[in-house]
Amino acid sequence: MDTLISIRVFCAIAELKSFTTAAERLGLSPAMASKHIAHLENRLSTRLLNRTSRHVSMTESGLLYFNQVRLMLDGLDEVESALGNVTVMPRGSLKLSAPVWMANQQVAHIIAGYHRQYPEVIFDIDFSGRLVNLVDEGFDLALRAVAPEKLDPGIVARPVTTVVFHLYGSPAYLSRKGIPTNTSQLNGYEILLYNGMSPGGSLNVNGPNGQESLQLLPVMRSESETMLHLAALEGMGLAFLPTLMVRGDLFERRLQKVLPDVMSFTTTLYAVYPSRKYLSAKVRTFIDFLTSQKNLSQE
Repeated sequence: MDTLISIRVFCAIAELKSFTTAAERLGLSPAMASKHIAHLENRLSTRLLNRTSRHVSMTESGLLYFNQVRLMLDGLDEVESALGNVTVMPRGSLKLSAPVWMANQQVAHIIAGYHRQYPEVIFDIDFSGRLVNLVDEGFDLALRAVAPEKLDPGIVARPVTTVVFHLYGSPAYLSRKGIPTNTSQLNGYEILLYNGMSPGGSLNVNGPNGQESLQLLPVMRSESETMLHLAALEGMGLAFLPTLMVRGDLFERRLQKVLPDVMSFTTTLYAVYPSRKYLSAKVRTFIDFLTSQKNLSQE
């Protein structure tokens, strides 16, 4: 039995979590798909899949094997495409990590647009906001607003878009406290800050006379942009939030910008992935699709 075909069958079953669906996609019978898995398990002397009548999952060995052979298949497809001048259609599972503030309607619209072009790509998205280990956890790609020099060696960073942060408050909060007209007035306002931002209590901003250091007394610090967002909506204070996260709130007038000409900053969102000589078609086309979406960075 052809081991390479067996590996492709295994990857399809692992991604689709179904013998029947994977077999149909590959043009095989479920019985033949089972034979391919048995061939691999006998060859490796280990069980790769847990099977019940309703559920298929990978064993610990299966997950380790999957993370390695999937990279091999992606590379093989790209090499064959380069040598044969044949376009390889993106397919399979695209495991993606992204900031929690990207879990919104705009990003869902973009992902749906990509899927319409490449329907054989299955998304597995982690919006937890945690800093995942791309290689050890089998992620194809992560979207991160982090400077490339802070990334681990062997990780490639490609700029996708510019992310704009503004200071926002709820109408109820601003009605109660008043709308500040200059940065010096912010000393009397409750501030909601992301952990790591202004660690010493000061923040450099563009004041009327150039850069100035603003002393802040936050009433909340959090690693979760979602928590800061919800607290701002509840009228707890003013929060620095990415525009992409609050577009709906601005439209519905649940939040409004505060000192927009001064209290704003930008950062770059990067697509980061393990360095490989041949990048899989699904990763390459998804990054290209993302970078073409100009509305990602629009105010």
